[in-house]
Amino acid sequence: MIVLKGKAHDLGDGFFVNRILPQPGRRTIGPFVFLDQFGPAAFAPGRGIDVRPHPHIGLATVTYLFEGSQVHRDSLGTVQSIYPGDVNWMTAGRGIVHSERTGPDVRAHGHRMHGIQSWIGLPREDEETQPSFQNVRQADLPELNRDGVKLRLVVGKAFGLTSPVRVFSPIFYADARFAGGGKLEMTDEHDERAVLVIEGGVTVNGRPCVVGDMVVMEKGEAAALASDAPARAMLLGGAPLDGERHVWWNFVSSRQSRIEQAKDDWHAMRFGTIPGDDKEFIPLPPDRPAPAPQLE
Repeated sequence: MIVLKGKAHDLGDGFFVNRILPQPGRRTIGPFVFLDQFGPAAFAPGRGIDVRPHPHIGLATVTYLFEGSQVHRDSLGTVQSIYPGDVNWMTAGRGIVHSERTGPDVRAHGHRMHGIQSWIGLPREDEETQPSFQNVRQADLPELNRDGVKLRLVVGKAFGLTSPVRVFSPIFYADARFAGGGKLEMTDEHDERAVLVIEGGVTVNGRPCVVGDMVVMEKGEAAALASDAPARAMLLGGAPLDGERHVWWNFVSSRQSRIEQAKDDWHAMRFGTIPGDDKEFIPLPPDRPAPAPQLE
C-alpha cells in the first residue's frame, strides 16, 4: 500500500480544500479522477460559499457532506439543497453547467461546512450521454453495523450492500464511522481501493494514518482497518477506466480534441445557462489565447 498526502488549495475567501486526486504518480483510483476534501470551516453570518456557474463534460460529480448544506443549480433547471449524509450525483455527459452556493437562510445565520466533492470518469461509450441529476437522501442509502463500525454505502456495490444511485461502471464509495475499538475488513471485490481518513486516526494493516491521509491498496491486498478512538473514513474505488483520460479544468475526456471543443464552447457560451443563476460565470482559464466568439 502507499499513502498519499493532499495539497491545500485556496478557493477564495479563506476557504481551503485538500486536493487528493489527481497528483503526480497517482491520477485515478478506480473511476475516481478528482477528489477535494473541504473544511471543516466556520462561516460568520453573511458569509458562505459561492461557486459560480461553470461547465463539465465527460464525468459525473459526487457531492457528500459531513456538516452544513449547499444549494445545487444546473442548466437542466435542477434546484436541490444537499444535507449531511445525502448524495448529489450529477452526470455531465455531453455537457452541463452548474453552481453551488450557500442558501440565503443558512448564510444569514452563519454555518459550518465539511465534505467531499469527487469526479467520476465515465466509460467511453457514455462520455456523451444525456446530462442528468440525482439526489438520494441519507435515509435511502443502505447501512450496516458491525464490530464497532457503522458503514453507509453512498455509491455502488460493496460489503453486501447496493446503493440506489445509478452509476455507469463498477464502483464503491462508503462512509465508515468507527467507535473506539472498531474494526473493519475492507472489501476486496474491486480492483482498485483506497481509504481516506476524515476524522480521528485509523490504522490500515497496523499502519497509523491521520486526517487527510489516503491509503491506496495494492490489487488483492488485505486491508484491516481499526481505530482506538472514534474516527471516520471514506472507502472508495472500483474498476479502472477503459483507457487514458485527459483532464483539463472541469473537462474530462478520452479525446484531447473533445477537450478543445469544450474550451471553445464555454468561451462562446454554447453550454447554456442556469435558470435563476445566470448573471455571472467562471471564465475559461487562460492556458492559451481564447478563440474569438463566433456568431451563430
